[in-house]
Amino acid sequence: MGDYFLSSIDHIMAEISRIELKLQLKIAGMRLDNRRNIKDQFQGLYISEKEVEAIIGVAHDQTENESSRLQKSDIVHLTDSLTQLEKDISLKKEESLCHGITLRLDVLKQLFQLSSFDIDTLLVCLLPEIELKYQRLYAYMQDDVTQKNPTVNLALELLCKSSSEILKTRNAFSSNSPLTKYQFIQLYDSHSSVPTPLLAKSLKIDERILHYLLEIDEIDSRLLSFAQLQQPKLRLDGIILSDETKSLITTLTKQRDQSPVCHLHGDSGAGKKSTAEAICSELGIPILYVDLNRLLLKETAVETIFPLILREGMLQNAALYVDGYDILLTSENGIKLSGDYLLSGLKKYPQWVFVASNKEWRPKETWQERSFVSIELPVPSYSLRQKLWEKYLDKNTPLDRDVDFNNFASKFRLTGGQIRNVIINARNIARMREPGHQNVTVQDLSLFCRNESREVLHDMARKVQPKYSWKDIILPPDLFEQLQEIYSYIKYYYKVYSDWGFEKKLSLGKGLNALFSGPSGTGKTMAAEIIAHELQLDLYKIDLSTVVSKYIGETEKNLSLIFKEGQASNAILFFDEADAIFGKRSEVKDAHDRYANIEIAYLLQKMDEYDGIVILATNLRKNIDEAFSRRMHFTLEFPIPDEDNRKRIWQNMFPIEAPLGKDIDFTFLAKQFQITGGNIKNIAVGAAFLAAQNGKEINMNNIIRAIKREYQKMGKLFTDDDFASYVEMVKQ
Repeated sequence: MGDYFLSSIDHIMAEISRIELKLQLKIAGMRLDNRRNIKDQFQGLYISEKEVEAIIGVAHDQTENESSRLQKSDIVHLTDSLTQLEKDISLKKEESLCHGITLRLDVLKQLFQLSSFDIDTLLVCLLPEIELKYQRLYAYMQDDVTQKNPTVNLALELLCKSSSEILKTRNAFSSNSPLTKYQFIQLYDSHSSVPTPLLAKSLKIDERILHYLLEIDEIDSRLLSFAQLQQPKLRLDGIILSDETKSLITTLTKQRDQSPVCHLHGDSGAGKKSTAEAICSELGIPILYVDLNRLLLKETAVETIFPLILREGMLQNAALYVDGYDILLTSENGIKLSGDYLLSGLKKYPQWVFVASNKEWRPKETWQERSFVSIELPVPSYSLRQKLWEKYLDKNTPLDRDVDFNNFASKFRLTGGQIRNVIINARNIARMREPGHQNVTVQDLSLFCRNESREVLHDMARKVQPKYSWKDIILPPDLFEQLQEIYSYIKYYYKVYSDWGFEKKLSLGKGLNALFSGPSGTGKTMAAEIIAHELQLDLYKIDLSTVVSKYIGETEKNLSLIFKEGQASNAILFFDEADAIFGKRSEVKDAHDRYANIEIAYLLQKMDEYDGIVILATNLRKNIDEAFSRRMHFTLEFPIPDEDNRKRIWQNMFPIEAPLGKDIDFTFLAKQFQITGGNIKNIAVGAAFLAAQNGKEINMNNIIRAIKREYQKMGKLFTDDDFASYVEMVKQ
């Protein structure tokens, strides 16, 4: 060999030679002390002296005295050889480090604070993994042909110089020692199911450590189901984040002497992994991703598996990324204990640690030994969403001409990950179409935008499938114009608030709140559906029966969930019969009144904080608390339609496919019956069923009879004059 080790393997082989000399010294001492006196007629039940001599390279033809004399000479020679080899190894190690050679045994020693005894124990356990002859040798030394691996006792006697040193060194095999804590070795009972004394336990080097020493760098197979090692590719300038977040990250990466625990929190797809990858790219280190949800599904205890994660990260010199930390923030006892254990390990990890969760979290105690940084990654602002749509809608995505990504950036508060998923799914579904029609359409993008939005409102709301468009609703011109203003408000929301800077002027009340009031059947629900349909947004009709609770605090809890998930779902929240929950505050006469007023005050607060779209509908506007009215951006009064509008409603109510008779007098119906559009709809449907029952077309007779039934249902009195010339049809 040269003046230094050319590789880590060269160093390990030299250290193995050193351990072999120790073995030879031990065996020579055993034989000199006459510790064994077994005759060859027991060949097969033990390891013979001749076989041992063949293994260690000693001649067998001497007499007993000659053998004893030679053994003493051998001990002196072996001792001198060992001393010289130790000096040579030490010098070559220094030269190797000067030449930039990584010596993995030394890396283990420094990373895990291993002692020289620990390293030698690993080498003793390594020998049988390299050559099987050492199994025979260990069996001989332990006077047990079945004991082919070294025991704790053998390691101590081989590597320690005195009984007092043996007693002190036993701590190397305690549960808190590096060898066992990081599972470098396995301690097991060879022959008995009953626990044996520590000295009798067998030793085996861990397979991952064996592979590491042999320069095999594959991740530990026990971690593959929930962990992944990745070389970072993303650069900080290649990810889209706010200027403030990028500035903070740049500052942190410049402080190379510090390795903080960095908490990344935000919705799924907000860029937590991308941010961590970009940081590691700047630092020039790999990143070990760990999925806690998958980890906790394993039957193996966290206390057993987590040291392997820490060990793997340290072996790879990788940053640690712990995903799904939310699961450890629950109050379940077992989970909390696991969380406390993980946290104690993370604090001591030498490289960067990223803790990722949806919720914000801070350690309860101040960390003295480690800096802690919390980075929020909220849903991107409008301007950032524009950039994300531009980034993912690349030249490889064929688009219809009417696709305007600015429109999607405005309507859907999606994270970067969600936007990427929308583009991929829309592109895939477009490719499945016939040639010539494979462009991504507005409908494709809208569909997957809605799919990416969380739909967890179904427990307290009903998702409405909007079917109506502008042509379906008939309203006074001013009211129709106000509806279109609401549509424009939503469509250009982010242009005004973000591009024109109005967002900086307002801290609260940046959502859209609209109040639709008027008698039942005047088009309030239809108007809400039209807005949702034209904007291609989901519409959720809140079920008040599931929201309001008699138990203190439950109503507020339900409302908080509705507003939170409404924001995440990019949906329109529609409160029908809103006066039931948005009613006026009353004078406090008892505890019930006080609590009801608290509910209303809480609602006011949530509406101020909410950035989404809320539409309230009520038949009795005067029952709505004035505080809510002041928070409305639009208040629309839906009147009972006048004669002209009633005629248009009558004419518009029957589908083209419906068989209409020529005798229908729409002018008479509009003039004679002062009813709402909802009533007209009921009458049209009732008349259609009467006509279908008789197997004829829909005629005036069917409609008059249906009007009669509608009046009866409404509890409204009618006279012969109401039906004029058609009164005989009523009497049939």
